[in-house]
Amino acid sequence: MSNYGRMDVTFSHGRGAWLWDTEGRQYLDALSGIAVCGLGHAHPDVTAAIAAQATRLLHTSNLYRVERQEQLANRLCALSGMDRVFFCNSGAEANEAAIKIARKFGHEKGVARPAVIVTDGSFHGRTLATLSATGNAKVHAGFEPLVEGFVRVPYDDVDAVGNAASHADVVAVLVEPVEGEGGIVVPQARYLSALRKICDDRGILLMLDEVQTGMGRTGRWFAHQHQGIVPDVMTLAKGLGNGVPIGACVARGAAAEVLQPGTHGSTFGGNPLVSAAALAVLDTIERDGLVQRAATLGARMVEDFKRALAGNKAVTNVRGHGLMLGIELDRGCYDLVKLALARGLLINVTADKTVRLLPPLILSDDEARQIVERVCALINDFTAGAA
Repeated sequence: MSNYGRMDVTFSHGRGAWLWDTEGRQYLDALSGIAVCGLGHAHPDVTAAIAAQATRLLHTSNLYRVERQEQLANRLCALSGMDRVFFCNSGAEANEAAIKIARKFGHEKGVARPAVIVTDGSFHGRTLATLSATGNAKVHAGFEPLVEGFVRVPYDDVDAVGNAASHADVVAVLVEPVEGEGGIVVPQARYLSALRKICDDRGILLMLDEVQTGMGRTGRWFAHQHQGIVPDVMTLAKGLGNGVPIGACVARGAAAEVLQPGTHGSTFGGNPLVSAAALAVLDTIERDGLVQRAATLGARMVEDFKRALAGNKAVTNVRGHGLMLGIELDRGCYDLVKLALARGLLINVTADKTVRLLPPLILSDDEARQIVERVCALINDFTAGAA
C-alpha cells in the first residue's frame, strides 16, 4: 500500500554506523532506523545470538514457558526496579498494553469511565487507541471517531497535569520523558519527579513511554532515571531488539498485577528468537559501557553543534538528551532529508522545523565529528539557499 513516502534508495548491507546501497554508495547513518539500531548495523554479537537461536527454536507461543523470555524479563526488571513484563512486538503494542492496564486498574477501583492524561506534541503509536492518545492532529486525521478516555494537556506543564488529575475519572498519566516525534522536546529538570508526586498524591498511575528514550539512548538505561524516580508502567521497543521486532510493557506494584490470564496476550510476543536478540543487546550495552558513552558523546555533540551553528540566525535552538539531538530552524526544513541523503547522510526532520538525530550508541569520536560537520554544512547551505 502507498502509505509510505519512501525515498528512492535501497540499502543492501550495513556495518556499524554505515550503510551501503545497491549501487555501492556509502552513507553515514545518524538515524539508526529511527532509534532502533543502537548497536549499529550487523553487530556481531546480536547476529551470533540470532543465528544460534534460529538453529534451535523460533517460536512456541505463550501457551508455554519461554526460557529466554523469562531471562529477559528478569534482566529488564533488575535494570528498572520494576516487577513484571508483558512482551509484544512494537512500541504501539506496548503502549496499547499500558492503556489497557490503566483502564482495568480504574475499573477495579470502581471508575466507570477511566481517563488517561496525555500531552500535546506526543506520539504513542498508530493503533486506534495509541493514535488517539497521540497529541498530533495530523495523526488523527481520517481516523475519527477517536477512542475516548484521554484528557490532553500541554507538555512540560505540571500545573495542567495537577488540575486534570483532580477529576475523579482520571486513573493515569502517560507521557514521554522526551518528546521524540514532537521535535526532541526536553522538559524542565523536575518535570517527571513532579508528575510522580501528583500520581502518588492522587493514587493514579504514572506511565512513561520510553519507546524512543529507553535502552541507553539518553545516557541512562531509561530516561526517567535521570530524575531518580520509578514509574508504575514503562513501555519499551525500538532499541531493545536492535532491529528485531520486540516491545515490552514493564510494570510494578498494583499495575503489575492487573493483567491476568485471558485479559491480554500476544501470539509472537517475546518468542525465543527476539528474546535472544534482546539479551544480546543488553549484554553488549553493559559490557561496552554504552549508556555512559551516550551521555558523554551526546553532550559533546550538542556543544559542537552550538559552537558551529552560532553564527546562523536561522538556527533557533540546539538541544538534546544523550544521543537524542534536535536542531530547530526558523522555517520548515523537510527538504533537508533528501539533501542529506544525496550527500551520503541519513537524518530526519520532525515537527516541521527540527532536524532530529538519533545516531547509534556505538558511534566513534570520528563518526560523531563527521555527523556534526556534515549536518552543519547542510544546514548552512540550506539556510543560505545554496543547498
